[in-house]
Amino acid sequence: MNPVLVEAWRGNAVESFHRGAVAVVDGDGALVASLGDIERPVYPRSAIKLLQALPLVESGAADRFGLSDEELALACASHNGEPAHTRTAAAVLAKAGLDESALECGTHWPYHEPSARALAAAGAAPSALHNNCSGKHAGFACLGCVLAGAHEPRGFLAGYGRPEHAVMREVTAAVAAVTGCDLARAAQGTDGCSIPTYAIPLRQLAHGFARAASGVGLAPGRAAAVARLRRAVARAPFMVGGSARFDTRVMEVFGEPVFCKVGAEGMYCAALPDAGLGLAIKVDDGNNSRACEVAMAALLEAFVPLRDDAERSLLASLSDVSLRNWRGLDVGRLTAHDSLRRLGSATKRAAV
Repeated sequence: MNPVLVEAWRGNAVESFHRGAVAVVDGDGALVASLGDIERPVYPRSAIKLLQALPLVESGAADRFGLSDEELALACASHNGEPAHTRTAAAVLAKAGLDESALECGTHWPYHEPSARALAAAGAAPSALHNNCSGKHAGFACLGCVLAGAHEPRGFLAGYGRPEHAVMREVTAAVAAVTGCDLARAAQGTDGCSIPTYAIPLRQLAHGFARAASGVGLAPGRAAAVARLRRAVARAPFMVGGSARFDTRVMEVFGEPVFCKVGAEGMYCAALPDAGLGLAIKVDDGNNSRACEVAMAALLEAFVPLRDDAERSLLASLSDVSLRNWRGLDVGRLTAHDSLRRLGSATKRAAV
């Protein structure tokens, strides 16, 4: 059974808790720290969008269509569907001579409640641009336009989310190469945005993000591509999440030293370039906003050198969260378990 990572306190007693596993790996693949079963394959879902965006840059599509930092950051995003997000996704498609009808991610209301309310008040319905994955899919469409060669792009793009399509073959090959996981033998499912998702052990996910952080083990072109994507996100972190989102808040404060990305069902991955480390978390019960964010904040406290009070204060507020009821009364807290907090301390002691 995996250890407790996060506890929910009410008053002076633990009311509930969240178990899971954590892997911290360096660019050479050495295990720096871990908790729980890190060899069990898990679906990383949207936590690996940075890796899925690699072919967009490596293929030359990003240069061909002149994609900006904001547009590249959106390709790595699970965004709120705020106006800036939808405008940017539409702009990416327009540069490739396409529109939202090319997207195969499906449609949902914006995650950002004020944006959803404004859309409804205007009598409008959401489109595929509001889907949190529209930026990633717009990037896939750009990649497909390059791969189409002499073929008519719209016809070539049809069904680009299928595993056998040329676009998905490129994306899957990039993820497999960076993580070192044989995805041809991995369990396969369908993600929320209709592309394939493959089960990868947590240790290999962390190694993939360590490679993304350091470039170790990557061909020069791929190392340059992932560095470009990380820089784009650091310059435009709003695009990766949006208002009040954990990823945006953290990367606005830290900049390039932290790339972090949430995935559905309790997944989180991060690349720490200065430390040359990759982090991967899986919360067993699939809890994202409560448990997974608290666990990631605690890991960042442990493995990122904190430079100032702004960084320390932000992570402290995210790894130990006050819980309030509907009257605004403080009724408890959500906090990282001691075993998770000790992980970084034990690693530092071993290194001395």
